[in-house]
Amino acid sequence: MAYSIFIHDILETFMCLITFAYKSHPKYKFILAANRDEFYARSTAVAHWWEDHSNILGGRDMEALGTWMAIHKNGRFAAVTNFRDIKKIKSDARSRGDLPVNFLLGKERPSVYSRHVHSEGDQYNGFNLITLDEEMAHVSNYDGDAKLLDPGVYGLSNALLETPWPKVKKAKRAFNTLIQQSFSLEDLIEMMQDTETALDEELPETGLDYEREKAVSAMCIRTPDYGTCCSTAVTIDYDGNVAFLEKSYPVGERKEGEVKVEFTIDKSMP
Repeated sequence: MAYSIFIHDILETFMCLITFAYKSHPKYKFILAANRDEFYARSTAVAHWWEDHSNILGGRDMEALGTWMAIHKNGRFAAVTNFRDIKKIKSDARSRGDLPVNFLLGKERPSVYSRHVHSEGDQYNGFNLITLDEEMAHVSNYDGDAKLLDPGVYGLSNALLETPWPKVKKAKRAFNTLIQQSFSLEDLIEMMQDTETALDEELPETGLDYEREKAVSAMCIRTPDYGTCCSTAVTIDYDGNVAFLEKSYPVGERKEGEVKVEFTIDKSMP
């Protein structure tokens, strides 16, 4: 399999498949299940309370010191995926991993922050960013404008929000079915471990060769040097109780493990 065509599209590490429900469940304001895909050799830290920003919980890219997904004790949440456009990768772009961090450390509403990010979008390689506090927004530098999200169930990968790639549709269907019944964080994690690839006739055309396109069409990607390194599940109920579970997989030299954290949002936190 030829990997070189794909390398420059994964200069940083991001969530690469996310499905989430926003204000569409009777108990939970927010439910998320996500997979993070990357080259196994990239240096990252599993989810933890950060040493330099002790109110932030999330994994961390140890090369650029950004994050693919994190939550603040005050309830602010953010996650980023890369937008796959191999022909337009810029070597001097700003780190997309800073986008969630800057939101978590700031005070701007998602709508305001997203418009600001959109105005500077040409400084980054392709991205999608979702942000949440009392409202929820999505922004991409491949879209015309930042958007506030209505209550609903959404899917996101390495194209725009709700682009119907096979794995996005599959993840949304499984997620929507699961949250209609009693479920746990562990159930959400298990759901994201589906390694079945899409049918050839359903594969999107994103500039990859056939073998790579086929491999990355799975919800949970498995190749010799690139794939899903962890799955994450998050719930936030209407009383502000947060439950967070990250499961890391033994790929490359990485170790299998779980990080589970529960806390209650404190709006007084700066």
